[in-house]
Amino acid sequence: MQLYSKYFKMYKFPFIIAVLCVILEAFCDLLGPTLMSNIINTGIEQGSLSHVYYWGLLMLLVTAVGACFAVTRNILASKVSQRMGADLRYDVFKKIINFSEVSADKIESGSLITRMTNDTAQVTMFVNGIMRIFLKAPITCIGSIILASLLNLRLSLIIYGIVAIVAILIIVSMKLSYPRFYQLQKAMDKVNLTVQEYLIGVRLVKAFGTYDKETMRFWEANSNLMKKGVSSQMIITFIAPLMTLTVGIGTVIVIFTGSRLFTLNLATPGDITAFTIYMAQILTSLVMITNIFNTFVRTKASTARIKEVFDCDSDFARKGEVKELNGDIEFKDVTFAYPGGSGVPAIKDLSFQVKNGETLAIIGPTGSGKSTIAWLLLRFYDVNMGKILLSGNDIKELKIDTVRSDIAIVPQKPMLFSGTVAQNIRWGDKTAEDTLVEEAITKAEAGFIRQMSEGTKSLLGSAGVNISGGQKQRISIARGLLKNSPILILDDATSALDAVTEAKVRNNLNSETKSQTVITITQRCGTAMFADKILVMDNGEKAGFGTHQELMERCEIYQDIYKTQIESSKEA
Repeated sequence: MQLYSKYFKMYKFPFIIAVLCVILEAFCDLLGPTLMSNIINTGIEQGSLSHVYYWGLLMLLVTAVGACFAVTRNILASKVSQRMGADLRYDVFKKIINFSEVSADKIESGSLITRMTNDTAQVTMFVNGIMRIFLKAPITCIGSIILASLLNLRLSLIIYGIVAIVAILIIVSMKLSYPRFYQLQKAMDKVNLTVQEYLIGVRLVKAFGTYDKETMRFWEANSNLMKKGVSSQMIITFIAPLMTLTVGIGTVIVIFTGSRLFTLNLATPGDITAFTIYMAQILTSLVMITNIFNTFVRTKASTARIKEVFDCDSDFARKGEVKELNGDIEFKDVTFAYPGGSGVPAIKDLSFQVKNGETLAIIGPTGSGKSTIAWLLLRFYDVNMGKILLSGNDIKELKIDTVRSDIAIVPQKPMLFSGTVAQNIRWGDKTAEDTLVEEAITKAEAGFIRQMSEGTKSLLGSAGVNISGGQKQRISIARGLLKNSPILILDDATSALDAVTEAKVRNNLNSETKSQTVITITQRCGTAMFADKILVMDNGEKAGFGTHQELMERCEIYQDIYKTQIESSKEA
């Protein structure tokens, strides 16, 4: 539980008060059978009504005090556990936000959601239980054994045997339950992931009519969760009745043995009554302890999964120098293979240079490594060999926040968030004035926004489901332009635009971004040919680098692309 030490330190005082209340409440409960014994032995058996009143009122007073302690610890337990749960969820989310790309690839998004919700809820419930009943159960159990021993040592020997048998059952339950609960959480991950994938691709499912397939996928995941749930509960299903039976047999033995001792004047009726009550308390405590250990086992599994999140690498620890970049980019003999992939380099021995204010187009067939260049520039990954220089500085020596604040990217698949159009565009600059937002809209040829019912205040659904693909791309371009960074990356950002609109966007960029390095990743020769420099990629390697004219003279791959896309369209 070292993972939670900082949270316990934060709420140390209310936690201690709650624990103290639990101890005092347990002490009050333990006094009950002893007081009952005194009522019988000194009051009822001797016919003294005054003793009955005295011990009876004392018993009521002790019960009332115990109830006050119970109310206090319940209030503290609820507040502390919920606050700790909120802090834990916040820290897990903060850690996920700072994940390196390798860590993000390591744990599936569905599993991360489960860890942030279900696993943290399990920990919250465990902390609440510690402050409410988990400490009370062993205190009551041990206290009952001690007080029972003080009443009659002979009868207490029966209790020792019962407790030893129950302890063995609890140990067996823990060992068998832990792996099952861990598998249960993994099965829950699969259900979450299945639902998440369906919700993300709901339109594709409708388009292909694969309802039956998706239903079957969910049925399989759901059935697996059910089986794991049954498996994890099966141990408790067998162990709990065995414990109840064991304590029940112990109670019968206590009554039988007590009656024999009574005939020998070795036990009083009050002692036997108190012993019976103590046995009931021990039974309740042992059942509680079993539940505690089962909850602990489940919490241990959840803790292991939360720890996996905290143990993941952060985004290069956000360390490095803070420098002002001007847009100069240079790749020096860069080789890179995706971690955990096939091991085949996505980029091999790549070298090129772009000066501030120039436009670079990267073109090549699918899988040639075009987008990988953008991910390396944003330092989602580090290169295996070679160097990437920004304004003459090794990218590894720069603070990652500096790198990303000076690079704006318009991704191939535009990602919009629920909220207004203006809020989505202001991702580029949270403090941008309305005039700057309007300028970005104009440059991105996103005039359709002004025709919407509430203009930039119009609401977008999650992922922009209520607008077209081309409209999403233009809002995404406006967001990138508003950032006004030294480097702008357009990763196939105009693929959903028609030729006329794309040409207008390109002209706006050329006329307004002379102090900005613009990198356009594209598969269209008609887009690439207008750039100052063109990098031709093929199978992760540089197949050509230069102007459109230079490549037409000496790069066969570029010539083939031009003939296929441009000349064939002219002939048609």
